Amino acid sequence: MTTRRIIDLSVTVDEHTKSPPSTDLKVELKHYRRGPGFWQSSAVSQGLHTGSHVDSTLHCYPDGETMAEVSLDRVIGSALVIDCTDVGESQPVTVAHVERYADRIQPRDIVLLWTGWTDRMWGKFPEFFTQSPYLDIEAARWLAARGIKALGFDFFEEYCARLPNFTSEDFIVHRILLEKGIILLEGVTNLGALPTERVNFFAPFYKIAGTEGAGARFFALVDDE
Repeated sequence: MTTRRIIDLSVTVDEHTKSPPSTDLKVELKHYRRGPGFWQSSAVSQGLHTGSHVDSTLHCYPDGETMAEVSLDRVIGSALVIDCTDVGESQPVTVAHVERYADRIQPRDIVLLWTGWTDRMWGKFPEFFTQSPYLDIEAARWLAARGIKALGFDFFEEYCARLPNFTSEDFIVHRILLEKGIILLEGVTNLGALPTERVNFFAPFYKIAGTEGAGARFFALVDDE
């Protein structure tokens, strides 16, 4: 008998979590309570690019889509995991890593790049960002040409974003991918728990108008025999 199992691919966020160096924001929680019994309602302040989240084209293009305009079918569907676990600290994911999967990438796929970095380093800030593997520019161009609909990372993919005084024009990887309408899935983790390289993937996100990013919950639904 086949049963279905959910595998969570999201990082946990708490008051020690930081956003990328571009904003370097901490998560701030405030709890409101009302008696005489227990009752709690909480408020959170954080950057929308904190933890597991999605990016839309508005992140780099002024006429881009807001997150309220991105349909859920853009972040739900068949996903291919690309094994890049040989990539180490501050090393690039290259064309050589991704082109090995050329015959397996289908148009409108979701692609997930797996290095294992988030599994090892999430919660260690700023090292999670400043020492992360990154996506090579030519590899970004190669993936952008494949007709995929979303691309996920378990590492901090934009090399220049960790440098002081970077400009919007230095966001090269983002611009290459977002120009093609590819939704970016950042803060993926636990990809090694997936039993197969192709899975049914889901990234429902907070539907918020006027923004270029939104918190999301990443997970896969897998069949167990």
